[in-house]
Amino acid sequence: MDQQAWHILIVEDDQRLAELTREYLQGNGLNVSVEGDGGRAAARILAEQPDLVILDLMLPGEDGLSICRKVRGQYEGPILMLTARTDDMDQVLGLEMGADDYVCKPVRPRVLLARIRALLRRREGPELGEAQERRRLQFGPLVIDNAMREAWLGEQGIELTSAEFDLLWLLAANAGRILSREEIFNALRGIEYDGQDRSIDVRISRIRPKIGDDPMHPRLIKTVRSKGYLFVAEAAIEA
Repeated sequence: MDQQAWHILIVEDDQRLAELTREYLQGNGLNVSVEGDGGRAAARILAEQPDLVILDLMLPGEDGLSICRKVRGQYEGPILMLTARTDDMDQVLGLEMGADDYVCKPVRPRVLLARIRALLRRREGPELGEAQERRRLQFGPLVIDNAMREAWLGEQGIELTSAEFDLLWLLAANAGRILSREEIFNALRGIEYDGQDRSIDVRISRIRPKIGDDPMHPRLIKTVRSKGYLFVAEAAIEA
C-alpha cells in the first residue's frame, strides 16, 4: 500500500501529545486521526478499520488493555501500545492482549515513526531465508498461507494477531534452523535486540497452544537454551 494512503488512529487523552504526534506523522506523509476517549475508542477502531492503531495504556472511559482485548478478534491491523517506561508488566500484558508492539513514554517521534513503518511493512512479510519466497507451508495438519496471512490446524482456522502470524511464518519458513532472538527481532522489527525485550517470548507462548503444541513440553516450537527458537518440521508432520 502507498504510504500516503496509510490511515493511523491515535487513541490518546493527552491532547497536546496527540496533536504533536499527529502533526509529526502527517508531516511524514501519513493520514492521522485522533480519539481522546477510551470509551469511544473500540467502536471507532472497529468502524473505521485504520491501517494501524496507536493505543495509550491509560485512558479515561476505558483503558488500553481492555480496548485491545475487545477489538482484537475483529480488527486485523497492527496495534502499537504506548506504555510507561518503567513498567515491564504493562508491556507483557499489552502483548498478551494482542498488541503487536509497544513504545515507551516519553515518545520519541523518530522511534515512533520507525516502528509504525516497520509494522505496516510486515504485511509484505519479513525476509529471512529462501523459504520466505514460498506462499504456503504445510506440516501435517498445520497449514500456513503467507499470501492470505492465515493458518489452519486441520479444518480449523487459527486466530492469530498480525505479529503472531509474522513470527509463526518466520519460524516455519526456516524450519530446522535455530533462529536467535537477535535474528527474529531484526527480521520482524528492523531494529537490534536490546537483550531485555520479552515480546518474542510472549508471542511464542501464545502461538504454541494455537498450533496444537504443548506449552509445557513443546515439540513444534522448541526453545534452544542460550541460542533461540527452532521450528521442528518433523514434529508437526507427526502430530
